[in-house]
Amino acid sequence: MNTVAAIQMNSGADVAANLATARRLLQEARAGGAVLAVLPENFAFMGAHETDKLAHAEPLGAGPIQSFLAAAARELGLWIVAGTLPLAAPGQSGKVLAASLVFDDAGRCVAHYDKIHLFDVSFERDGRTESYRESNSIAFGAVRPTLSDTPAGRLGLSVCYDLRFPELYRALAADGARLLCVPSAFTDKTGEAHWEILLRARAVENFCFVIAPNQSGTHAGGRRTWGHSMIVGPWGEVLAQRADGEGVVLAPIDAAAQEKIRQSFPSLQHRRL
Repeated sequence: MNTVAAIQMNSGADVAANLATARRLLQEARAGGAVLAVLPENFAFMGAHETDKLAHAEPLGAGPIQSFLAAAARELGLWIVAGTLPLAAPGQSGKVLAASLVFDDAGRCVAHYDKIHLFDVSFERDGRTESYRESNSIAFGAVRPTLSDTPAGRLGLSVCYDLRFPELYRALAADGARLLCVPSAFTDKTGEAHWEILLRARAVENFCFVIAPNQSGTHAGGRRTWGHSMIVGPWGEVLAQRADGEGVVLAPIDAAAQEKIRQSFPSLQHRRL
């Protein structure tokens, strides 16, 4: 069995400090036996304002954040899913792509997914309306299921708000995904209500392992995230979890047990729509 890791962070507006924390936690994941580690959404930068990320946008294949990821993967001998980082959006000034990149253990970028569902929502908190409009500064990614073959199994990529759209995960499963990753910066309000139930639902619907690292705590500008990073098994059981604070969540991937579930309960083969 291979071990995977979900890395929980409290990222802020200092890129160098965030990368130093990421490096320390990736090292901890590798020391714990992980062959694959998933960083949370916005792991390298969470500013006070949505537009702050524009100053840190990188072209695909170059830039300090991507160089850091390639070096960390190569030096640690670890596959890394880089939560999200801001990539320049060709032809769209004033916007970036929320990109999730996969680096193999030789430091090569082997997969690239841009977030397709953007968090444009409002909800009530403490008698006031809290609003988020990601589409003001983030460009929509191309609608296509994106997967990567990793040492832990075939991995389907998604990001945060994607979690509310089960059709994406069904498409990933149909393309052979055995693991699903959901790097996130889920707010504490929505996380308390929906985080665990949605993760477990996506796991059960597709009989997949789900690796879900989240941001945790209070960030620049006062945004609060839920934490509770977890790894969920294909029967919907929470294999490991961290409630709050920075840290690493580790769990084994038992591919044989997963295959047994899929063979004895073949609901994926019973679909009629």
